[in-house]
Amino acid sequence: MSLISLWFPALVLLSAVIYYLVPKRRRWLVLLAASFVFYLWGGIGQAVYIIITTVSTYLCGLWLQRIRDGNEAARVKKLRRPVVFLACLINFGMLFAIKYWDLAIDMAGLRLPRLGLAAPLGLSFFIFQSIGYVADVARGKVRAERNILKFSLFVSFFPQITEGPIGRFGALAPQLYEGSDLDYENIRSGLQLSMWGLIKKLVIAERAGVIVSKVYSDGGAYDGAVIAFAVLMYCVQLYCDFSGGVDIARGAAKCFGIDMAENFKRPIFAKTLTEYWRRWHISLGAWLRDYVFYPLTFTKLFNRIGKLTRKHIGGTLGRIIPTSLATFIIYFLVGIWHGANYTYIAFGLYNGLLITAGLLMAPAFEKLKTRLKIGPKTRWFSAFSMLRTMLIVFIGRYITRAPYLKMALIMLKRTVADFHISALFSGVIQSLGMTGLDLIVVAAGVILINAVELIEERGTDVRLALSKKSGFTQWVCMALPLAIIVIAALLSGDYTASSFIYAQF
Repeated sequence: MSLISLWFPALVLLSAVIYYLVPKRRRWLVLLAASFVFYLWGGIGQAVYIIITTVSTYLCGLWLQRIRDGNEAARVKKLRRPVVFLACLINFGMLFAIKYWDLAIDMAGLRLPRLGLAAPLGLSFFIFQSIGYVADVARGKVRAERNILKFSLFVSFFPQITEGPIGRFGALAPQLYEGSDLDYENIRSGLQLSMWGLIKKLVIAERAGVIVSKVYSDGGAYDGAVIAFAVLMYCVQLYCDFSGGVDIARGAAKCFGIDMAENFKRPIFAKTLTEYWRRWHISLGAWLRDYVFYPLTFTKLFNRIGKLTRKHIGGTLGRIIPTSLATFIIYFLVGIWHGANYTYIAFGLYNGLLITAGLLMAPAFEKLKTRLKIGPKTRWFSAFSMLRTMLIVFIGRYITRAPYLKMALIMLKRTVADFHISALFSGVIQSLGMTGLDLIVVAAGVILINAVELIEERGTDVRLALSKKSGFTQWVCMALPLAIIVIAALLSGDYTASSFIYAQF
C-alpha cells in the first residue's frame, strides 16, 4: 500500500476511530492490526523477510537481556558480542543476499548463480531499526521487550516502514505501547503535516520528475543546459519526494498521538557537505554515527592507526587521520545503502573523499579565514558556503540518477563543454512533457518551501505559530492544501503519481 493511495488515509481514519474507542491499554493492538494490513496489502510473500527480522532480533534481544541480568559488567561485554554478531549476520546477510549479491559476484568476476531477488518494502528501514534495538539492549540502554506482538509493532509500525524515519526503541516503543488520549491538536497537526507532504510529493515532485527519466536515460542526446535543468529538477524531485513521504508518515503517526523523529532539517541551508548530510535523512546519519562510526573508531585497529599517525606524522593531521578514515567509510556506506550498482558506489566515494579532504584541510582553512578576517557570522561568506555546498550536492546528483556511471560522466562533460542557455527556450523542455504550467507550479512550490524553511531556520515553528491562530484560520490552512492537490491532479499532464523513490531502499 502506498502512502499516496486513497487506501492509506482510509486505513489511518478507520484505525484512528477504532484506536480511540478501545481501552487505552489495548490501543497498541489496533496499531499492530493496521500495520499487518498495510504490509500484507502487497502480498504475503514479502512478509517472510520482516518475519525473519522480527523473530531473530526479538530472540537476540531476550538472550542479551538474560546475559545482562545474570553476569557482571566485564563478562557481559564478552558474552554480548557473539549475540550481536549473530543478529547482524542474519539480518545484514539477508540484506546482502537481496540487494548486493548480484553486484558482488559481478565485481569479483565469479561464475555463481544470480539470485535476482526483489527487495520488499522498507527492507533497509526495518532491518536498521531492529539492529539498533539489539545494540541498545546489548549496551543496557533499553530492556528487551518480552511480548513478541508488541515488538512486532515496533518493527512494522505502518506509517514509517517504507519511508522512515529509522526509530529508536527507547523513544518510539513507549508511545506505541502506552496509548494516547484523544487530542484535537494532535489530529490537526498531523493532518496539516500530511497535507504538506502530499503537496511536496503530488504537486511538486511528480511534475519536477517528468523530464528526469527521459534526459537521464540518454544524456548524450541533449544540450548541456537541458541536462543541467534535468539534474536540477531531479534535486527538487528527490527532496520533495523523500521529505514529503516522511511528512505524510509523521503526520499519520501524529494522528495517534505518536511523535516520530525529525528526518529533515532544512538541508538547503547547510554550509558544508558534512552539515548537509546531518540535515538530510537525519535518522540514517544518526544510526550510522551511533552504531558504526563510534564503535569503529574505538576498535583496536583504529587505535593502532591513531598511534602510528600521531607518532610518524604528528600534529593535527596525525591526530585526525583515524577519524577521517572512519568518516570516509561511513559515507561509502551511505552510498551503498542507496543502491547496489556502480553509480551508488561512485556516489559514496565522491562524498567520502570530499568530506575526508575537508576534515584534513580544516585546520589550514581556519587559519586562512583568520588571516582574511572572515568571521563565522559573515553574511556573504555564509551565502557563499551554502551555494558551494549546493553545487557539490548538485554535481553528486548527476551520479545517483544515471543508469550507469559512464552516462553520468557523459552528462557532466556535456554540461561543461556544450552548454547553451538558449536550448532551454527552444521547446525541448515542453517536448519532454513538462508544460509551461508545470514549470510555474514547480517554481512556485520551490519558492513556497524555501520561504517556509527560511522562517523556520530563523527560529519560528510555523505549525506552532499556526496553532495559536483562530479555528477558522487553521481549517482554512488544512482545506487549502487539499484544494491545491485536487486542482493539481485535474491539471496534470500525461503522468500519474509514482511510488516513492526511497521505498526501494
